[in-house]
Amino acid sequence: MFLDDRKRRILRAIIDDYIDTAEPIGSRTIARKHELGLSSATIRNEMADLEEMGYLAQPHTSAGRIPSDKGYRLYVDNLMGIRELTLEEIESIKEAMEVRINELGQLIRQASVILSRITKYTSMAITPQMKKSILRTVQVVPIESSKALVIVVTNAGIVRNCMMKIPEKAEPQDLVRVSNILSEKLCGCTIEQINQQTIKDVEHEIGISKELLLPVLDGVSECIGQIDNPEVYLEGTTNIFNYPEFRDIMKAKGFLNVLDEKDVLYKLLNSHLENDSRINVQIGTENELDEIKDCSLVTTTYRIGDIVIGSMGVIGPTRMEYPKVISSMNYIRNQINRQLDRIVGQITDDS
Repeated sequence: MFLDDRKRRILRAIIDDYIDTAEPIGSRTIARKHELGLSSATIRNEMADLEEMGYLAQPHTSAGRIPSDKGYRLYVDNLMGIRELTLEEIESIKEAMEVRINELGQLIRQASVILSRITKYTSMAITPQMKKSILRTVQVVPIESSKALVIVVTNAGIVRNCMMKIPEKAEPQDLVRVSNILSEKLCGCTIEQINQQTIKDVEHEIGISKELLLPVLDGVSECIGQIDNPEVYLEGTTNIFNYPEFRDIMKAKGFLNVLDEKDVLYKLLNSHLENDSRINVQIGTENELDEIKDCSLVTTTYRIGDIVIGSMGVIGPTRMEYPKVISSMNYIRNQINRQLDRIVGQITDDS
């Protein structure tokens, strides 16, 4: 059976209406609301064909139809229109994203907040394992007679620190010397290049007492370990209860259980890191996890320069307002990339 232009127009109208109403759509509704130039009887016959082709389903004994996952897939790939953001939505995003944030984690958390607020779904974002980020500086700051703060800063604006015990006899100028030597030896290396062997090599090369150097190097190792440990941000976790599909307690519980598993969320988002800057949409049964086979997951990536460093996503019912989600995600992603360029440029200028 051939999916001609008439069937496509009818399918799009059904999906648009079902997204708006969450109610099965009948032929009379389509004939009345959409100027297709077709009678209700003709639309009814075409709907029967679309059901036979797998694009629609008929729940229970209702006369109306609802989209199948196959129908949503065709809609997302070929049928839906472009949904421009309103001026109010654009201003809301700009206002949220143009706060003077100078650390990547803060920026991604803020992006997750605004993405959930605009789409009305649950948003997710990860700060990735920053193995490709470059160490910019190492500082050792005396706090009191036997303690110092080790601070590591990367080109992505990531700052990590840890408190270390040092010999009481250590002089401030000794700590300045350690900072300068470590910056000279380690800065310009990517995080993945700095391992225990690298740090041991530095230890052998520089003539500073091990009593002072070893705790500082331990602090550098701990900071690098923190950088390499990704965070997962979630916003709008209870938004799913606003949709009738999730009034079923067991279904909602399964969804929330997935959101509680940070490792699972990281895997969901990280699996699309290689998709460059594209928007990736997984619909219903296309998802591997049983708990989200009634959901759609829309993801994209953000970058520093040409390097993809993380991803963000929106999860909601398959009856998702795809055009709005995709346009929102595109706009917010571009804002993130712009802010990351600003952060990196600012750090470079300050170097």
